[in-house]
Amino acid sequence: MPTLIAQPTVIAAAGNKPKRIEEYAGRVNSGHQSVSVARMVSPAGWVEPGQRPEFEEVTVVLRGVLHVEHEHGTLQVRAGQAVVAHPGEWVRYSSPEGDGAEYIAVCLPAFSMETVHRDE
Repeated sequence: MPTLIAQPTVIAAAGNKPKRIEEYAGRVNSGHQSVSVARMVSPAGWVEPGQRPEFEEVTVVLRGVLHVEHEHGTLQVRAGQAVVAHPGEWVRYSSPEGDGAEYIAVCLPAFSMETVHRDE
């Protein structure tokens, strides 16, 4: 029988401004170790520390623009677009423009503080 996930768990976010993370599936809300799925809402001017995660992260932007800084430049990922950050790549996410951004992040395996490896 399919399992209903009635609601997400709201998780504290890193960064210079409050960002809302709603985890639907993952280590916290559903006990999934192999995947995490979360909806993110970040305000204009939000930026988080850089990171070099061990997991793959697929991000689909629903609204606004998400900036993804990497070792060779910056991608501007707009509503209707997606970006894949591969394990071991350094990235830093931000939403410096307009009304911020809303996006879905899928991490394989599931996001964890032990494997995200954020900059100091």
